[in-house]
Amino acid sequence: MSQDNALSTVLDNPEPVGKWNYPTAVRFGPGRIQELPDACGELGIRRPLLVTDPGLVDLDITRQAVAILGRAGLDTAVFSDMRPNPVGRDVQAGVATFKAAGADGVVAFGGGSALDVAKSVAMMVGQTRPLFDFEDRADWYTRIDPDGMVPLVAVPTTSGTGSEVGRASVITDETDHTKKIIFHPNMLPGRVVADPALTLGLPAHLTAWTGIDALSHNLEAWCAPGFHPMADGIALEGIRLIHRSLARVVADGSDIGARADLMAASLMGATAFQKGLGGMHALAHPIGARHDCHHGRTNGVVMPYVLAWNRAAIAPRIGRLARYLGLPGGDFDAFLGWVLQLRRDLGIPHTLAELGVPRDDLDALSVAAAADPSAGGNPTPFDAAAARAVLLRAFHGDVAGPEGQPAGDAPSIA
Repeated sequence: MSQDNALSTVLDNPEPVGKWNYPTAVRFGPGRIQELPDACGELGIRRPLLVTDPGLVDLDITRQAVAILGRAGLDTAVFSDMRPNPVGRDVQAGVATFKAAGADGVVAFGGGSALDVAKSVAMMVGQTRPLFDFEDRADWYTRIDPDGMVPLVAVPTTSGTGSEVGRASVITDETDHTKKIIFHPNMLPGRVVADPALTLGLPAHLTAWTGIDALSHNLEAWCAPGFHPMADGIALEGIRLIHRSLARVVADGSDIGARADLMAASLMGATAFQKGLGGMHALAHPIGARHDCHHGRTNGVVMPYVLAWNRAAIAPRIGRLARYLGLPGGDFDAFLGWVLQLRRDLGIPHTLAELGVPRDDLDALSVAAAADPSAGGNPTPFDAAAARAVLLRAFHGDVAGPEGQPAGDAPSIA
């Protein structure tokens, strides 16, 4: 084939084309929290505002982090006034604390909520428009003044959201009770200190809920359509680490090797889902916003129902995943069976009813799910009708559904 003909073939078949952005400088390993001042110094931070949540602020790991900063001569203020599912006024309060303290940068310390608030605070301190003007829609991120953003170091204390390597935050807008994604490329933390020893005291149920969240990120990235072999490879290995270690660490929280696996898998999921998310997150976001449910736990509840709904489109790809994990049978059913057993082992509810979601809320949730940005990454069309069908199955606990999987015209993803 001539060079001209080869180029013509490539241009006529543009599928293997992508726009890729990958994460930041990460210090990973037990004990790396001691290097937090170095990470701040590399970004020029001398007066950090440490943003954490109310459940962490008085714990030893947080006091230790503040003490480490203090011994290095960094004058540190602390902000922790936020909700488990943070809202816009939590960010406003953080910005006010930042300015009152005369801070020059932010240390995000905690799980997904603290990291999301911290990233939003670091972005908002120099903006003149309100937070939700920067929702991840079209090119709204271009409204942000990058010069008004301050440097940010992220320190995760859970292994779930991976927000420490993300370029967005999820904040609830109380005016319409929806979770909104706030996005800008510069929201990616400049440095990450990922110390799995910080998760040793995490209770078993939170370890389970955050771990299943990491699984949902890797899994939806693996299933998302599009050409992104780097994301695929990272997601595949992230799922393997979770398969190896999640149930193990829930049974024995002192297993530092398993803790490290989960923290790595969490980072990997948030890196991989730049490829896309899907129906799990499209459903979990409005459920969490309306019913204040833990995000990871909610993802765990809806996970098998979304997998089954997408079956016709993803069965070959899930089969590859099952074989990579060494699951007996090596096909879609083997993987779905593992997910169902993992949920039982972790104590994740099987139905939305058990989660406290009333049946008469399904219509509103389905409309909100279809409008969620994550819906666009689902392997099959995920409109309000599809969302309602999945919600109904999840409410009743019927994974397969009486009519099987209506994948429509969605192609099979190998």
